[in-house]
Amino acid sequence: MTPLQAAILPPSAGWSWIAQGILLFRRQPMAMLFWSIATSFFINVGAIIPVLGQTALVLLTPLLTFLTLCACRNLDQGVRMAPGLWLQPLQTPGVTGALLKLGLAYLGCSFLAALAAVLPFLSSMLAALGTAEQPDFAALAQAMQGPLMVFGLFYVLLSALFWHTPALVGWHALPLRRALFYSMVACWRNKYPIVVYVATWAAVFFGLHGLLDGLAAAGVSAGLLAWLALPLDIVITALLYCSFYPIYTTIFRPSQAAST
Repeated sequence: MTPLQAAILPPSAGWSWIAQGILLFRRQPMAMLFWSIATSFFINVGAIIPVLGQTALVLLTPLLTFLTLCACRNLDQGVRMAPGLWLQPLQTPGVTGALLKLGLAYLGCSFLAALAAVLPFLSSMLAALGTAEQPDFAALAQAMQGPLMVFGLFYVLLSALFWHTPALVGWHALPLRRALFYSMVACWRNKYPIVVYVATWAAVFFGLHGLLDGLAAAGVSAGLLAWLALPLDIVITALLYCSFYPIYTTIFRPSQAAST
């Protein structure tokens, strides 16, 4: 197996990843729009099922990420995404089990991060809830600011640990601890382009919703805006998915991205 070494890229690579993702999307837009709709449906269904739904979402996140990367690799290689190809990567012996093990690790780390974020503020949160039947939502929202900020810091660390692990586990069959280590090192070496990448997507997201809010303030009907927002969100999500693949191939280089 070729030794893995993460390249160090300039900050402008953050924009380049998005541009390459757009070009990748243009090769088979309907395939990635389908995947965007399918994953959004799965996420929405999981979100409305208390506890079990959210747990399943976190557990299956690495697996869904790996399927997204495999689809983008097919697009990059000019392979037409027929229906049977979407789940084909999971037929490789050992891949599904390794990704589920990775999902369990992600679920456990997320739970520990949430616990560590909530415990120091537990007394203030309980005081905000009070004993009344109707809690003071303003006080509760203020009490939640601390835990959310702490969890946000933990989530940055989790994102670095698990960013590249689906590909490293699924394509390179690396042990979990090595994959986590390589992912952390790769993200640290490329922290500046990752910041540019995340900030650009955040600007696109908030800019889009700011535009919709402006149209709503101008008197455009809420129904029309809802119909406008839905396809835009689907397209943006598909473009986001397509930009995942260039991040991996430029940091670990195509020559090191062994096929499954």
